[in-house]
Amino acid sequence: MLDDLKAKNRAWAERKTADDPGYFRRLVGQQAPQYLWIGCSDSRVPATEIVDLDPGEMFVHRNIANLAPPQDANYLSVLQYAVDVLKVRHILVVGHYGCGGIAAAVDGGRRGLIDHWLHPIRETAHEHRHELEVIPEERERLNRLCELNVVRQVRNVGSDVFVQDAWARGQKISVHGWVYSLETGLITDLDVTVRSSADVEKLES
Repeated sequence: MLDDLKAKNRAWAERKTADDPGYFRRLVGQQAPQYLWIGCSDSRVPATEIVDLDPGEMFVHRNIANLAPPQDANYLSVLQYAVDVLKVRHILVVGHYGCGGIAAAVDGGRRGLIDHWLHPIRETAHEHRHELEVIPEERERLNRLCELNVVRQVRNVGSDVFVQDAWARGQKISVHGWVYSLETGLITDLDVTVRSSADVEKLES
């Protein structure tokens, strides 16, 4: 199986070079993406492929249920590098309908360490319990929780000191909330974009 992957890698590299002989030389020379993608680790949600970008065009951070927790050093390191070094212009928080992490957070099961990781989703579900309880169909209820989770993570990103400091010094950064549909391959913009501290405050109200 691994030999198959290595063979696919060689074929891919050959196709790239045949189409564009200078492709890999350019990649070595620079990394200047305009976008940071914060998405789910789900294997069905390949970040650059969904938006049809080549390697080098988007900086990517993925974890279970696309969380942006303010205490996670991994996420914070990616965020700081993207904002302070790469100077990205857009941060995309991207959830997806049918997310197993969203379902696992609220199904009452116990799975170990991941229960701690998913705790912010349970907090979001509790905060919006009155809205969620009136949605009769479980699938639609989980889809709505997926959207609410994205909104919360947009707030987390916009509230972070790295982004706040960047805005204070005049750096132009927009934080967007999207949800991807596995069924259609399409992205829905939740219209919760924040471009300033004032926008974050409005989103929190």
